[in-house]
Amino acid sequence: MQDITIQLARTLKEKPKDEGALGFGKLFTDHMFIMNYSTDKGWFDPRIVPYGPISLDPAATCLHYGQLVFEGLKAYRAADGRIVMFRPNENMKRINRSDDRLCMPEVDVDFAVKAIERLVEVEKDWVPTSPGTSLYIRPYIISTDAFLGVHPSSTYQFMVILSPVGSYYPEGIKPIRIYVENELVRSVKGGTGFTKCAGNYAASLKGQVQAEEQGYSQVLWLDGVDRKYIEEVGSMNVFFVLDGEVVTPELNGSILPGITRDSVLQLLRSWDVPVSERRLSVQELVDAHNAGRLDEAFGTGTAAVISPIGELTWQDTHMHINNGEIGPISQRLYDEISGIQTCTRPDPFGWIYEVGKD
Repeated sequence: MQDITIQLARTLKEKPKDEGALGFGKLFTDHMFIMNYSTDKGWFDPRIVPYGPISLDPAATCLHYGQLVFEGLKAYRAADGRIVMFRPNENMKRINRSDDRLCMPEVDVDFAVKAIERLVEVEKDWVPTSPGTSLYIRPYIISTDAFLGVHPSSTYQFMVILSPVGSYYPEGIKPIRIYVENELVRSVKGGTGFTKCAGNYAASLKGQVQAEEQGYSQVLWLDGVDRKYIEEVGSMNVFFVLDGEVVTPELNGSILPGITRDSVLQLLRSWDVPVSERRLSVQELVDAHNAGRLDEAFGTGTAAVISPIGELTWQDTHMHINNGEIGPISQRLYDEISGIQTCTRPDPFGWIYEVGKD
């Protein structure tokens, strides 16, 4: 395993005094991780350096042809003061699946996790301590060849930056309002919907802006072929409780295989809660709502963990769910996952990775 060189910043930023006002993704720590790739050397020169601008040629292929993939995970301050991460190896496995789809070089999973761990150790004073806060970790890979032409790059950079964060949504754990997009398409099977590449999120911005203009927090995307099957929310996978059964769209190649999604499925099955992964049409949801069978709805993701949905709007149909309150399954999942992440509850699945343990 390669040695990671460390260059510490001479001047450190002032840490936030009010952790309750952190917001999400607006403040960044003092250092970042960088590693380079070339076809003749492979990945080389792993280093931690002061956070700052990076230098790119104006013709860098990431700027023109979109070879850019990323991940999102968090470090938490446990109740006993330890710093832990939640399933980081799964994030690095997923970035490799994104790499493969975009013809980018894979990273060594164990080394990438160690690099993230080392950066978090350097920035340990940035890990907030207040309830509901964490240190968001953003690994990403960009292509860096300088040429104009549709062809995979031969050089890349793998970088990691850190940001102390509070709740992703201003509402916190309170139910949010979701708009079901009926015209625009985010992804289709055979495309890049199952990856975390920049283009997927660029394609979602138009719908997100239109939803926000109408007072909604997020967009729920339908499939790109039939335009009737539910896929995912812009920043989350999505679940619905129908007559006590938890239903989530099956992975079909255009839906991101969320790590929190997988964690929720494992927990539900361990609790013997009926759960299914299948195609689910928006009309089925409307019918269930009208019949009083739509008990709960919630989104899952690293940023928000569990985000209850209080209202869904599709065309002229407004579905108000559980009187706009968080449901019992949503609450139980949030409490359990948050408890595991902060080490206040047992970790029967071995999901917790302790920083600096070795």
